[in-house]
Amino acid sequence: MTLTLQLSTSFINLKETKGVKTLDNFLGMVSFAQTKPSCRLVAKSSMQEDQLSHDNIMEGRKIEKREKLHGLTTTHSNSSTRVPVFVMLPLDTMTMGGKLNKPRAMSVSLMALKNSGAEGVMVDAWWGLVEKDGPLKYNWEGYAQLVKMCQEHGLKLQVVMSFHQCGGNVGDSCSIPLPPWVLEEISKNPDLVYTDKSGRRNPEYISLGCDMLPVLRGRTPIQVYTDYMRSFRERFNDYLGNVIVEIQVGLGPCGELRYPSYPESNGTWRFPGIGEFQCYDKYMIASLAAAAKAAGKDDWGKGGPHDSGQYNQFPQDTGFFQKDGTWNSEYGQFFLEWYSGKLLGHGENILAAGKSIYQGTGAKLSGKVAGIHWHYNTRSHAAELTAGYYNTRHRDGYLLIARMLAKHRVILNFTCMEMRDGEQPQSANCSPEGLVRQVKNATRIAEVELAGENALERYDEEAYSQVLATSRSDSGNALSAFTFLRMNKRLFEPRNWRNLVQFVKNMSEGGRNAELPERDSSATDLYIHVGFIKKSLSKKTKEVTLV
Repeated sequence: MTLTLQLSTSFINLKETKGVKTLDNFLGMVSFAQTKPSCRLVAKSSMQEDQLSHDNIMEGRKIEKREKLHGLTTTHSNSSTRVPVFVMLPLDTMTMGGKLNKPRAMSVSLMALKNSGAEGVMVDAWWGLVEKDGPLKYNWEGYAQLVKMCQEHGLKLQVVMSFHQCGGNVGDSCSIPLPPWVLEEISKNPDLVYTDKSGRRNPEYISLGCDMLPVLRGRTPIQVYTDYMRSFRERFNDYLGNVIVEIQVGLGPCGELRYPSYPESNGTWRFPGIGEFQCYDKYMIASLAAAAKAAGKDDWGKGGPHDSGQYNQFPQDTGFFQKDGTWNSEYGQFFLEWYSGKLLGHGENILAAGKSIYQGTGAKLSGKVAGIHWHYNTRSHAAELTAGYYNTRHRDGYLLIARMLAKHRVILNFTCMEMRDGEQPQSANCSPEGLVRQVKNATRIAEVELAGENALERYDEEAYSQVLATSRSDSGNALSAFTFLRMNKRLFEPRNWRNLVQFVKNMSEGGRNAELPERDSSATDLYIHVGFIKKSLSKKTKEVTLV
């Protein structure tokens, strides 16, 4: 009998899994069609030691320049600390009915990940699925099945309390809106969501302007998020701290602590546009007016900056963000302190609730910060400002965020760890490397743990090499964990899988071995994975097909 495995856009899909109970059982069935049965597996790499050494030297020089620019100081030391690697599960891991999608295929995929050496996986616990049927009506059954499956395979789990919509952002492959009863409230009161100066409403996330107002059928948004997290704790209390090792608390669009200043849906924003301020719903305007009145500047409270441009403009095309623009005036400083301060307060309120709920469970808390690296090399850092990060040539906005997270012992999870400056268009004034170094330094000063993610789906050796370099404590803080984006059919392609396996091994060694070996002649467990074992069976051939 032939066993055929198919890969969907998300993960391995089994046509037949009867009798497959353990990883050893499964691997015993795996073979590839062979033209030369005796050939060995060969993995070639472009990450050579001399290139890595050159990159490290160049990175050191860039560090010096950026630190002088921001007035930063760092301690340089070599770290051999193990960095556990998690892998993000597909966005559609749960069906719209709240059930685990393709459970047999998921089980085999998890077996493969376990054998790769990965520490565990990350999954979004979508608000729009769990509390879909009405206020305080939670359906955790699909997640319960996944948690048990992870436990059976010896994998740890990071769970994201995803209070945002899925769809409309980079990498979103499916659509999961906010709960229907929440959308009903939004239809009655459109000011519940973020609004730009042109009146565009963004349904990704509830506006932080109404955090403390009972606008969701008698509950405030903070109360709704708190009740949701408490329900999760009650349902999974026995798994917290052993299987479920981390709760990432959703803080905004894409789960990140930011405003939805660069929405891709309907072509509103395109990289590397500066984005727009999101402060025009009636609740944000009321807050701004109150702040302006308290400052004795009533005229400053009527709306955001009039000269801040449009989504797809560059800093120099605006009065606010240009080299010596309004951003650096008394008014600009007032507005940016209010705008970023509201965001910090929002994060503080949700994380304080999360801390009160999960403290003592053994599960760590984390919060995600976006890696907005475009226009980083300008004075105003326009794209960061519209997103709510008051970080400029003269001000370190990430240190404030890191200290807020440290207050609640929350891990700072940061993106764009795989990006290099040289890969970016010069016109966009990008510096993901400089941004990562600044954030690493901020977390070191604030004494808060730093974890990382890749911002884009990449499976190449260069991206892995960059993550390895940034995972160490050569500048600022070392990574406590890394979550790879994401598990799908591309990940299981031979070269991509081989690269992931070696990356996981390198991270487990503290990034000391950054080179993929040319040949593995010892048949180590490192190469016994789905799609990488060539085994002849004397009578019955069982095949795995990756599509």
